[in-house]
Amino acid sequence: MLIDDIKAIIAAIPARIEERNNLYSFGFIVAERKAFLSTRKLTYMAMFRLNEIEKELQYSEMLKETGSGLSSSESGTSPGLGFKMEKYKATTGARKGGITEQSMLFGKRYNYNFDYSKLRTQIEDAVKKAGYSFKYHVMPLT
Repeated sequence: MLIDDIKAIIAAIPARIEERNNLYSFGFIVAERKAFLSTRKLTYMAMFRLNEIEKELQYSEMLKETGSGLSSSESGTSPGLGFKMEKYKATTGARKGGITEQSMLFGKRYNYNFDYSKLRTQIEDAVKKAGYSFKYHVMPLT
């Protein structure tokens, strides 16, 4: 069964998968940085919905950076409020370089190695092998 194949891929990361109203989600901490009275985390999160009637899997992924504690004098590392802007083109397929671009942005602060496109490709291959279509969404699924 397709969902069992996807769960096996996710379990190898390792990540825990949750399901609510046919919307599956999983995530894990890619990198964590602790400094004096400050913590920053980079979390990979993905969600997908399996449509049995149309034989389609809808997939979305993102990186989330969180921080807490007191900031240091180091510029750009304040764990308080802030935002980042990124420009990209959304096509009919997966966002080109989307997660990779974000990870390169965060790579200046974190040491980690995780190939996001490899995970997405493994899931996409399992979906296609089961006879379903794979549809990538730039925006999170609701």
